[in-house]
Amino acid sequence: MIRIGIIGVGNIASMLIQSIEYYKNNHGIPGIIHEIIGGYKVGDLDVVYAIDISREKVGKDISEAIFARPNITPKFVEMDKKGVIVRMGRILDGVADHMIEDFMPANEKEPSIEELVNELRDAKVDVLINLLPVGSAQASRFYAKVAAMAGVAFINSIPEFIASDKEYCKLFEENSSLILGDDIKGQLGSTIVHRTLASLISMRGGEIVESYQLNIGGNTDFKNMVDISRLTSKKISKTMAVASTQPSPEEIAEKIFAGPSGYIPFLGNTKVSYIYIKAKMFMGLPVTIDLKLTVDDKAMATPILIDAIRIAKVLKDRGIYGCPDWASAPYFKHPPRQAKSDEEALLRLYMKLENLGIEIYPKRLPILDLLSLKL
Repeated sequence: MIRIGIIGVGNIASMLIQSIEYYKNNHGIPGIIHEIIGGYKVGDLDVVYAIDISREKVGKDISEAIFARPNITPKFVEMDKKGVIVRMGRILDGVADHMIEDFMPANEKEPSIEELVNELRDAKVDVLINLLPVGSAQASRFYAKVAAMAGVAFINSIPEFIASDKEYCKLFEENSSLILGDDIKGQLGSTIVHRTLASLISMRGGEIVESYQLNIGGNTDFKNMVDISRLTSKKISKTMAVASTQPSPEEIAEKIFAGPSGYIPFLGNTKVSYIYIKAKMFMGLPVTIDLKLTVDDKAMATPILIDAIRIAKVLKDRGIYGCPDWASAPYFKHPPRQAKSDEEALLRLYMKLENLGIEIYPKRLPILDLLSLKL
């Protein structure tokens, strides 16, 4: 089993915990990117530790907390009590002023860093996942330090640049652990689709002139991001994820806009993305792409987490420490080193895992079939 800790028992946590139970009992159902990584299947994941700050969640069994307000992820499976009680965390900058009524901070003693380190060790946590709200800069770095001191692998799902910070890479390496991040991609989310179209234009000899990605949704993530002061790293992360597919990323970045653009409560967990690209192609003639993408925001993040958790575990077990950029690139918008395309990132992951003797199945790149042919 892979023992997981969660920081922030929100909608993604709800989807993750439910999906583990779902795939334990529904083998062969599509939707998983890789069924096996290093011998681990989805059913081998187990959430054993959880932190939140809401009075609606702290002190409750996690099987109940994942359905407490303001969470709106539907109940997909019946959950038995897990015996994992959500403990009070540190608030720091995790709650924006306009989100106090939504997140409802509990009036309980906040733990010291030493207490949390000892708890992670006592719970034998393998991987700690950061699912805090966007803009939680201090809180994210606090928990990254907790994970490093405890020797626990850390997955930074939000757009705070930690895995891509050399100082944190050094901290995790010194503590014989690793960090994956930053800012999780969706399985088929707006950034992965935008990147794919941008990569295709470059691959076919074209040049992007201008582009935008506008995202709207109705959950607390989008309400939290109404405060534009919390969006600086988010917009950099999403913009550079697209710009990095082009020959001169820094130049074209000025002509690309990507980021949250509106909160519409009745959309709930549904995210709607509008993607526009204007490109110059043959003889400088224009091509324009207008695309609308509608997804369940939390369902997009969860299969990526399921892969990242297993990769973090098997790499740490094999003595891979620090910030392995090749392990982050397929799954995060702002990894330590960005790939030109998601195919390149995935192929590099496969090659590195093969060199380490780590099984990953199935392999999702047709190019591998071509490479195996004897011509």
